[in-house]
Amino acid sequence: MLVAAAVCPCPPLLVPDVAAGAAPELAAARDACADAVGVLAACRPDLLVVVGPADDPCVYRQGAVGSFAGFGVDLSVRLGPGEPAEPGERAPQELPPSLAVGAWLLERAGWADAPVEGLAVAEELAPRLCADAGEELAARAARVALLVMGDGSACRTLKAPGYLDERAASFDQVASAALGTADTRTLLGFDDRLACELKVAGRAPWQVLAGAARDAELAGRLLYEDAPYGVGYFVSVWS
Repeated sequence: MLVAAAVCPCPPLLVPDVAAGAAPELAAARDACADAVGVLAACRPDLLVVVGPADDPCVYRQGAVGSFAGFGVDLSVRLGPGEPAEPGERAPQELPPSLAVGAWLLERAGWADAPVEGLAVAEELAPRLCADAGEELAARAARVALLVMGDGSACRTLKAPGYLDERAASFDQVASAALGTADTRTLLGFDDRLACELKVAGRAPWQVLAGAARDAELAGRLLYEDAPYGVGYFVSVWS
């Protein structure tokens, strides 16, 4: 059963070594993420699953390694404490960037409160399948917590990665309200095609969360909301 969740943005710029001189610009987001991870620890879960978007869907065991070398930084992270397990038949060598950022948040918090796994979700995964995946996660243990990584629209300004789309701000406004109030119905109702057009990396992970929380009766709280670099970033906790 899902007992807690934290929603965090997943840009590698959240990691100070990657952001370099721009690190102070995301300091407030970083602090909010730390508070959110603290809520997960306080709920004493039996299992923590980090969920994030990726090109290739995959399940990662505790100890899987991620790297920020692709962003010009010699920095590696590990998903939870311990040595990496033997890779499965479909397991790639490294965590995708979204899960690597999640692993970095856990390392920064000194996470040792529960076993950790990772779930990389294809960004184009249909909403119904996202919800089904969430329900399966919630049934994994008596007390399950999720760290859900994902960004809002990348089309908020002219200089945004996806340029300006007039629909982006209203989409993010609805997403922010839903994430801040644990509104599973609204999250599950997001149109996957519109989210793709608006370059919303968090749509599928948020719908996994909504599926996991459908019968959990959790309350939500928004800790952070902003759109630096023209991308919507949100931090919220459900407990």
